[in-house]
Amino acid sequence: MPVNRAGLAKQFCLAALVVTLSILMAPSPARSYPREEAARFQRSIVDYRTRLNSRYPKVKRRKTKYIIVHTSELGRKATLRVVSRGKRFRSGRRTAGGHCHYVIARDGRTYRILDKQYVADHAGTSMWNGETDISKLSIGIEMVGYHYAPLSTAQYRSLGLLIDILQGVYNLDDRAVLTHSQVAYGYPNRWHRKNHRGRKRCAKNFERAKAGVGPTWPYDPDVRDGRLTADRQLAAVYYSPKAVVAAADEANVISKRNTAWVIAGEDFDSTATVYKFPDGRIFSGDQIAAKVGWDRLPAKTVVLLNQEASVEQLKDDGPVKTIADGVTAWSLAGRLYNRATTIYFLPSGRIKTGSVIDDWDDLPVRTRLIVGYKGPFELRKDQSAYRIAGKGYKAPETIYFLPDGQLVRGHRIKDFTQLKRGTLVFLPARQKGRG
Repeated sequence: MPVNRAGLAKQFCLAALVVTLSILMAPSPARSYPREEAARFQRSIVDYRTRLNSRYPKVKRRKTKYIIVHTSELGRKATLRVVSRGKRFRSGRRTAGGHCHYVIARDGRTYRILDKQYVADHAGTSMWNGETDISKLSIGIEMVGYHYAPLSTAQYRSLGLLIDILQGVYNLDDRAVLTHSQVAYGYPNRWHRKNHRGRKRCAKNFERAKAGVGPTWPYDPDVRDGRLTADRQLAAVYYSPKAVVAAADEANVISKRNTAWVIAGEDFDSTATVYKFPDGRIFSGDQIAAKVGWDRLPAKTVVLLNQEASVEQLKDDGPVKTIADGVTAWSLAGRLYNRATTIYFLPSGRIKTGSVIDDWDDLPVRTRLIVGYKGPFELRKDQSAYRIAGKGYKAPETIYFLPDGQLVRGHRIKDFTQLKRGTLVFLPARQKGRG
């Protein structure tokens, strides 16, 4: 029987095309985490589901197409409370919780907040590739931390393991891993005339490679197809031809390029967003329009998100600041939180610099801190306060840590001869001193 070589060649080409397309469309290969490590990670997940607000309605998700990464903009304790019990506002309003499936703390510890089969209320007003309400199509993972500060190595390791497991369960590729700032969108407002990206800055600092995740989409499908207008900053971070990592420079500080919207998104005028002016004045977001005006925010104003506590606790009462419920190290020290010149005085009596603290955003309540200092210099028989600090020994900026745990400013001390040996002196880092 004669062989139809042309027909065979055509069939071969079609078969090769099918194989090629199947390879291109197949999910990315699983990351090579050791099986023992993955099993150990799963066993280590803390089951937090019993803390879920009983008012949260459990609805089974019909399909799972995405994994959404968030930054919580809070410390660990506050994050766990908010995502499980709900967010409360100074106005009295509160949500019913259920705001994610998993939380990953800065030390890598992972918490299960809601069973992955249920819908979590985590993405809000959202759209991706024409589909809206992404919460109903996705798993939500909260990374404890802020979108303008780096995530920890331990967090990336746990996130990589968790994503790998979830991709196996739902047969998802790496392009299914998105951040909240990628999928969130907003309605027209004072900055945008049309529906737009940029409603959230959540997890724009997420470096995919550090979690072992491949590249994201090369474009925003909803912007490309005209459903939304682009956000320039986010477009540069996610879709630039060059590898762009969201920089932490300027962080949460108002400048020419960092507007209230760029920093806070839809929460720019929220009662839980606090604006600290360079002159020390403090306003919540809902006060700015009437008392200041959005076009008159001074440069170097610090913007703080999710401030549930009274704004009174954030007022600048001098160099010694105190961490309280809802007031974190970042709230008080900003991007200087982890510097060697930021000194933390823990309730236990221990003293640490920001450069050696791993879980800086979950420090105990009543931890005190001073920013921009060097020391300690110890008072001894042969080393007086004057010898240490020079003429600045009585200055308000010079801090004395007394053996009984008090922190006293130099101008508050009446008799320096009564200072006990062992008193520690801290000087402004810019001051030369004699210590």
